[in-house]
Amino acid sequence: MANDLRFDGRVVIITGAGNGLGRSHALLFGARGARVVVNDLGGSAHGAGKSAAAADQVVQEIKAAGGEAVANHDSVEDGDKIVQCALSSFGRIDFLVNNAGILRDTSFQKMTDEDWDLIYRVHVRGAYKTTHAAWNHMRDAGYGRILFTASAAGIYGNFGQANYATAKLGLVGFSNTLAIEGRKKNVLCNAIAPVAGSRMTETVLPKELIDALRPEFVTPLVAYLCHESCKETGGLFEVGGGFVGKLRWERAKGHTFRLSRPISPEAIRDHFGEIAGFAETTHPADITSSMQPILTNLPTAKGRGGNELIDVDEALGYEFPEQSSSYDERDLSIYALGVGAAHDPSDAKDLPLVYELSGEGFRALPTFAVVPALNVIFKLAKEGRQAPGMHYGLDRVLHGEQYTEIKRPLPTHAKLTHKLRVKDIFDKGKNALVITAITTYDESGEELAYNELTTFVRGAGGWGGERGPSSDVNTPPDRAPDATITEKTRLDQALLYRLSGDWNPLHADPAFAQAFGFPRPILHGLCSYGFAARHVIRSFCDNDPRTFKSIKARFADSVFPGETLVTEMWKESDTRIVFRTKVLERDKVVISNAAVELYKEVPRQRAKAAVSAPAAVATSVSAAASGEAQAKAKGSADSKDAVSFQPTSADIFAVIADHIQRTQDIVARIGTTFVFKLTSPESIYTLDLKNGAGGVTPGAADKADVTLEIADADFMAMTSGKADAQKLYFGGKLKISGNVMASQKLTFLQKMDPEAAMRVIVARRGGASPTGPALATTPASSSTPAPAAAAKEARSPALFGALRDRLAKNPGLAAEVGGVLNVQVKSPDRGYVLDLRPGAANPVSEGQDPQAATTLTLAEEDLLSLCQDPSQAHDLFMHGKLRVDGDVRLATHLGFLKGLAQTPTVS
Repeated sequence: MANDLRFDGRVVIITGAGNGLGRSHALLFGARGARVVVNDLGGSAHGAGKSAAAADQVVQEIKAAGGEAVANHDSVEDGDKIVQCALSSFGRIDFLVNNAGILRDTSFQKMTDEDWDLIYRVHVRGAYKTTHAAWNHMRDAGYGRILFTASAAGIYGNFGQANYATAKLGLVGFSNTLAIEGRKKNVLCNAIAPVAGSRMTETVLPKELIDALRPEFVTPLVAYLCHESCKETGGLFEVGGGFVGKLRWERAKGHTFRLSRPISPEAIRDHFGEIAGFAETTHPADITSSMQPILTNLPTAKGRGGNELIDVDEALGYEFPEQSSSYDERDLSIYALGVGAAHDPSDAKDLPLVYELSGEGFRALPTFAVVPALNVIFKLAKEGRQAPGMHYGLDRVLHGEQYTEIKRPLPTHAKLTHKLRVKDIFDKGKNALVITAITTYDESGEELAYNELTTFVRGAGGWGGERGPSSDVNTPPDRAPDATITEKTRLDQALLYRLSGDWNPLHADPAFAQAFGFPRPILHGLCSYGFAARHVIRSFCDNDPRTFKSIKARFADSVFPGETLVTEMWKESDTRIVFRTKVLERDKVVISNAAVELYKEVPRQRAKAAVSAPAAVATSVSAAASGEAQAKAKGSADSKDAVSFQPTSADIFAVIADHIQRTQDIVARIGTTFVFKLTSPESIYTLDLKNGAGGVTPGAADKADVTLEIADADFMAMTSGKADAQKLYFGGKLKISGNVMASQKLTFLQKMDPEAAMRVIVARRGGASPTGPALATTPASSSTPAPAAAAKEARSPALFGALRDRLAKNPGLAAEVGGVLNVQVKSPDRGYVLDLRPGAANPVSEGQDPQAATTLTLAEEDLLSLCQDPSQAHDLFMHGKLRVDGDVRLATHLGFLKGLAQTPTVS
């Protein structure tokens, strides 16, 4: 038939072709027009003896069916003779199927040198000798197909076959290497791991199975891999019994340790779940891919240091995902009351701070700006989200210092966006300081406030890092204060202040406070901070907060609700006030090294532009497609004249070419040739930053230093900042070959001028921006759904069944909880309700209770870890693996789960 795969005029050598698989291969090739060299020494399955009968019989069968064949009786160790037989008989060699093999099965303790050496000689050396003799003939012809016969024993191991397994997996490595070396000369190499009934498998498989595993089920794959239409190379396939499937290496994502500090056995132990687990995996396809994590980690050899609690290199500079929040007049009033405003209702001076209908107008206390910023941090902590490299819990932290700057008077209500980053980390000897910067923007994108939260982390220092700036700042002068305000706090001041969002039970729960060594709940440091700021505003701003610019303070000691605060203030200039705050009853300084900066006049809101600003440049040239950039590229003063459009990959490379032309030293600096191979649709570009003046040309260079292969859509997403290159790489969507380290030189793309880029794009499109729909270069994605993955069997039902039995036998086991918990299990998803109230009729049930006091959400594997050791709850929470919604305290009383994962019905 026209669609049949034929081998007319081709010559194939098949070793071990007298019986079993080899015979099946030879008969099919002969029937499909190939001229076949049937090689077989004619020995036994264990390598003994020699006979010409087997090979001769197969040759007769091929000829009887109308084919051409010749017998060869040489040992595969004389591979050059086998190849010469093909050349003498047929004048060429196109395919080589290395199939010959023997077995010498025995347990390793009984294995002899002869058992080991004979297997090696036949399987490995024999394949080498035959392949080596054929190799140059195929290379010179610019065509060849070579197949190696491996085995499942080599892939997975098998009792009694240490010698055989070693040889068979060695052939896989042999095939992979030749696939790399032969690719350019169209010499393709693959390996199969067949399961077939033969005299070699009868020692390891039962007769009933051997009868069902016919060699004829393996041969079609061998034939296709040898056909000229097949371009597969470097593959490994399992085949037999009707099944055919390709194998690939899978590697756990693993854990990468910084090279700037020693790696201990304990560190390996602590991260062994990541090292040996397969929850996240990669599939390295070549040696370059396999080394990518190592190459990426090399820059960490010169690190900033750290320890098991803080990895400075990983944490410093980390930017959290943007957070949003909002507030209104009610929030401002509650905050003002929480920091002591309007304590005397008959004093109208504070009325504008707490009463939105005040005749003087409603005004926000400037220190309220710390509330939405800190609430975002509390929200992230509640969700268990922490900066990478931070491995400490809330039990180690204290609020050390706070800086708040107001860019203009706070509006009475606003929708806010917050950007958070780890700004500085300092080593203070035994302890550490972590400074988190929070920049807050209003709905128009204008910066409204800036906060720096300095966290004092106990026991986290000592790595020899930078100590940070001197602490001897904002020291009061040696003279009497210019102003002093004494104000008593309320006994319920902490309960009132916590309504602004600080839910830390240290400020509300007497038992919790006593557990931390305090006789009763303490006042929030930021509450005292707000009191002191009010005192400065009243003393030096005539109680008008609008000229307040900034405040910086160190929290020196605790305050108890009901104590009296004394704020002493010194005016150093018209715009600078130094202060400190004491507790009158104990004569203790509670806020030190503190100062307030004032504006000379009330700052005004920035005027809004007639046309909204374009999106921020996303570290790449494609962001130049904004309307404003187009207008500037055309010389228009009004960006309304331009219509935003999506650049294509051709636009991007045109912009890169222009940048290279205008940047005189770029070739000398980078010295690398890059080839980009884009797919869907296909296009190829060469970036020559190595020769002459450099440039960009369509097509692939003969000798590129780095080749990047990626879909067009992913390339555009990467250059626009919408996709991360590293995630694309590890997700298999970006393939980098050649000098992988040199690919990092492409960071020059992030420094190109978006306005210049837009001029190039507009020019190549005829000098005008498009007026129709956005230009599209990516075809619509297929709507065909991917096949669903096999459902993972849930272990949680057995676990909670065991818990039900445990609670039935010990009703008081969870009495300390005394409430209802939801447990939401992920991967696979299940929900459970734990009713741990005294006398509960049904303590464990499936589902979710909307009235539950607390909901715990975690993956099943983390639940199993928690049920082995409930004390891991803290670490799971801090690493974002355990989410706690509702009453956080209930999550600290999970001792009733201990050892549950070892229950026989669970394991």
